[in-house]
Amino acid sequence: MDHQPKFFENLSGTGKAIGVLTSGGDAQGMNAAVRAVVRMGIYVKAKVYFVYEGYQGMVDGGDNIVEVSWESVSSILQVGGTVIGSARCKSFRTREGRLQAAYNLVQRGITNLCVIGGDGSLTGANLFREEWSGLLEELAQKGKIDEEAVKKYAYLNIVGMVGSIDNDFCGTDMTIGTDSALHRIIEVVDAIMTTAQSHQRTFVLEVMGRHCGYLALVSALACGADWVFIPEYPPEEGWEDSMCVKLSENRARKKRLNIIIVAEGAIDCHNKPITSEKVKDLVVQRLGFDTRVTILGHVQRGGTPSAFDRILASRMGVEAVLALLEATPATPACVVSLSGNQAVRLPLMECVQMTQEVQKAMDEGRFVEAVRLRGRSFENNLNTYKLLSHKKPDAELPKDLSLTFQRSKNSGFFLTNFNVAVLNVGAPAAGMNAAVRAAVRVGITEGHKMFAVIDGFEGFARGKIKEISWGDVGGWTGQGGSILGTKRTLPAKYLEKIADQMRTNNINALMVIGGFEAYLGLLELSAAREKYDEFCVPMVMVPATVSNNVPGSDFSIGADTALNTITDTCDRIKQSASGTKRRVFIIETMGGYCGYLANMGALAAGADAAYIFEEQFDIRELQANVEHLTEKMKTSIQRGLVLRNENCNENYTTDFIYQLYSEEGKGVFDCRKNVLGHMQQGGAPSPFDRNFGTKISAKAMQWISKKLKETYRKGKVFANTDDSVCLLGMRRRNLVFQPVAELKTETDFVHRIPKEQWWLKLRPLMKILAKYKTSYDVSDSGQLEHVAMHSPKEAETGAI
Repeated sequence: MDHQPKFFENLSGTGKAIGVLTSGGDAQGMNAAVRAVVRMGIYVKAKVYFVYEGYQGMVDGGDNIVEVSWESVSSILQVGGTVIGSARCKSFRTREGRLQAAYNLVQRGITNLCVIGGDGSLTGANLFREEWSGLLEELAQKGKIDEEAVKKYAYLNIVGMVGSIDNDFCGTDMTIGTDSALHRIIEVVDAIMTTAQSHQRTFVLEVMGRHCGYLALVSALACGADWVFIPEYPPEEGWEDSMCVKLSENRARKKRLNIIIVAEGAIDCHNKPITSEKVKDLVVQRLGFDTRVTILGHVQRGGTPSAFDRILASRMGVEAVLALLEATPATPACVVSLSGNQAVRLPLMECVQMTQEVQKAMDEGRFVEAVRLRGRSFENNLNTYKLLSHKKPDAELPKDLSLTFQRSKNSGFFLTNFNVAVLNVGAPAAGMNAAVRAAVRVGITEGHKMFAVIDGFEGFARGKIKEISWGDVGGWTGQGGSILGTKRTLPAKYLEKIADQMRTNNINALMVIGGFEAYLGLLELSAAREKYDEFCVPMVMVPATVSNNVPGSDFSIGADTALNTITDTCDRIKQSASGTKRRVFIIETMGGYCGYLANMGALAAGADAAYIFEEQFDIRELQANVEHLTEKMKTSIQRGLVLRNENCNENYTTDFIYQLYSEEGKGVFDCRKNVLGHMQQGGAPSPFDRNFGTKISAKAMQWISKKLKETYRKGKVFANTDDSVCLLGMRRRNLVFQPVAELKTETDFVHRIPKEQWWLKLRPLMKILAKYKTSYDVSDSGQLEHVAMHSPKEAETGAI
């Protein structure tokens, strides 16, 4: 059956009123969600109301419930916290309080509520929905409302969005605010590392997470911490000795600092708290190390939201309005959640019950079960951390036995100590170093000898190759650029020299970390197998490019860092434009022909337009954009932001668009242009890129080990099938190995982009939020799925 697109134009909000409130602890990105709900609501002709101060404002009524306009949410996208306030509310827990809240909503005709908060706030909303008809009848009996109002406002629709920095809600890969909190933690860790290194200190960092260790675990993975304490995975009996041995071993290896991360809810296996002070005292008493404690506290909740959180919250806000428009009296309260890179709807109470199950398992000491219930993403983070942080003693590594042969149950004899080479190819991308570190450490753990190739294929041909050890890659996760060095040169003109080097160094497998050039390079090496046996070895590519233009993967290492750089710069430029008034900025982004950075940057920065190669435009569209900005200057928002991908059109250049806007906007607004350039490739990697690079690279290395065992025959490795040259990419919610030969049909080689790109579906979202009339395909929305069946965390995802 053909897929028929379903467009939201058929959904009308005329006559409907939507209330939006934030409740519980604040989280960065809540404002982006509020903005999206308000603008999408107004876009579909519904009335939208702010409910100030959460449930307290709903109970108090009056000026706390106010109808809002399009401009009411201008300039809040980049603001942390919540501009409509949040408060703990005791009175809403009583029936009298909920009765008063119902009266205040009915007075304004509000029967659709969008609640942004944690599981407590959402449970309260569901109870309110269940009691609604009873509350209205009671109000009628008391003479506060008439029978007509009881019939007219007979049912209440509830849609929830989870705003919580802890990422402690089951059913969604990422809650709003988690990524931004990780940014705050990593900024602090990076700063502390420099001072700790100067004085050879040990730092104990306490991060938030009373019942959930997600922030502690992921920040430990992202900074290469020596030890981490989380509530879901208490250390074994005698952990004190193990930790002190590990710390002193690291010092003996000339490591000048130690980082220990403690979640505030950390416990031992007897459910007794492990505090940061206790850990510090232990290190000082046992080892005599100069040790300091840093408690991050509310710093983690503060600051501007990351690009990821802005895009996530904007998508969820739009989806929440669609869910409210489609709701019927029979629709259960739902929560809009993220699964891979898709927004989905799940029954609210199923998610709440599953979240409570985790806590129950922890209270009863069923910690293995608690980790499993947190989902595959959490479990993978934990397993990857364990794999990379603790070097096995040499005695425990797979050893050379009888001329380096070892018996395997499945395949007779195989060689354990293979030589595996790692190289970076293409332009630098933040997160490449984290990927190299993971590859080296997992390779060593699997019993291989790891080799680093300096300066890509060009360096390979010149013999710039050396063995690399576990300690050599210490501290690499937080460093930007490419420590190994990288070049765009393709291998075709060096085939013979590269083959010689592979033979000389006895290289049995290749791991290439890079962008489109890495993909082309693997195609060339694969084609050269007929002539050179040296290339008949397993080869895997891990996508790393700021452009995010590699076929076979929805995300590339480095793209998130570049997106945050663009978003931060746009925030500063918007601030400048707001100060001078009536000013429009034209900003050029990188990406080659791929419009990912321009489009997603525009969505995250709240831009008015984004010109990309994938969506052709002409002079009429440019004219319409100028007119749109002219109208905007008549409102209270007297500034404009336009993004342009560097190769979107050979004739409509950044200079041309700047001159056109300057001429057409004369007397109404003036123009400035800004080319962001190579700053998009620099900087420290974002938490997402560190984590994604680490996990994807570890998985790629495990695949290499598996392929080596499969292809080792008669004393040598021989792999010449298509499935021995693969690209590991993220597709929707799975990490998938795909033969590069099969990806050819999906590739536009002329423009170096995939023929189909998932993010183009989000393009209308940016236009809607900038007040353009457009079509938005909502075919993927609307299906209420079940947590147990659907379980978004059951697949390794783009969640950090």
